[in-house]
Amino acid sequence: MDTKTLLADTKARFSHNTAKAYLKDKFNSKLTVASQGGLWKANLDTINFLNSSTEETLVLVDTFDNPVKVQRAELRDRLVAIYTTVMNQWHNEWVDLEKKR
Repeated sequence: MDTKTLLADTKARFSHNTAKAYLKDKFNSKLTVASQGGLWKANLDTINFLNSSTEETLVLVDTFDNPVKVQRAELRDRLVAIYTTVMNQWHNEWVDLEKKR
């Protein structure tokens, strides 16, 4: 293997890893949601907690560490919808990126 081929392979791997990191940052920021007076992360931990609770209203700590009283079902439905949409978009862009690899 010659030096030019090694350099080309290294640049391609670096470019691919940079694109992966960019996608992660891009879509992680889209998972942040303002709702019911708080700022929430639409992640599996929050969604699962909201699913497992049976209370109509809960006091949760938002991403700014503020206690906020929320309507559980309403917040859960909003977070699930955003999570599903963003993860599908992320997956589609990931598939496109892998095709270019």
